[in-house]
Amino acid sequence: MGKLIVIEGLDGSGKHTQAVLLKEWLESIGKSVKMVSFPNYDSPSSSLVKMYLAGDFGKNADSVSPYAASAFYAVDRFASFRTDWQDFYENGGIIIADRYTTSNAVHQCSKLSPDQWDGFLEWLFEFEYKYMGIPEPDNVIYLRADPEISQKLMTGRYNSDETKKDIHERDVDYMRRSQVSADYCARKFGWSIVECTENNAMRSVGEISREVKNITENIL
Repeated sequence: MGKLIVIEGLDGSGKHTQAVLLKEWLESIGKSVKMVSFPNYDSPSSSLVKMYLAGDFGKNADSVSPYAASAFYAVDRFASFRTDWQDFYENGGIIIADRYTTSNAVHQCSKLSPDQWDGFLEWLFEFEYKYMGIPEPDNVIYLRADPEISQKLMTGRYNSDETKKDIHERDVDYMRRSQVSADYCARKFGWSIVECTENNAMRSVGEISREVKNITENIL
């Protein structure tokens, strides 16, 4: 069996960039690595996710039950695992995942009151890891970023066109709540935390990457 390392964080925290850099570094030291990203927008399995994020089921994230929304994402992960990376992983390869089940934990908990979080998380991980049969991560690296700063970065990414943001990205209150739930999950499950913002700005990509590599060395 291989290793599954998840890069987690709120929108705009730099997950994709860090996942790519980590993959490149591991390959440079002779490791067999595959990177996967969720949702997998190139697959038909993400259709319900796309509809949800486009607002087809409600114009804000709270319009959809956390259990229903989690199922949309879980099916996409199951399809990705079974059709794309199961053999590679089971034959010893290293999987770098840009988001995973942990994103359901972060984003969907934020729709619930804190006294409901533990029950939801127990259901979520049993649903995806036990009943759907996708692998559990060996470690989760949580890129912790101030939502106000990450919002500015996303606005720049979309050339100030707010209409291009999905229902998660454009809801600042939802993002703030998601950070609270992400911090809770990180503490509860022992995720490795990398602080990505400092003095009201993002730290450099290189600084964050060095921390991510050091954590990964300890995992491997």
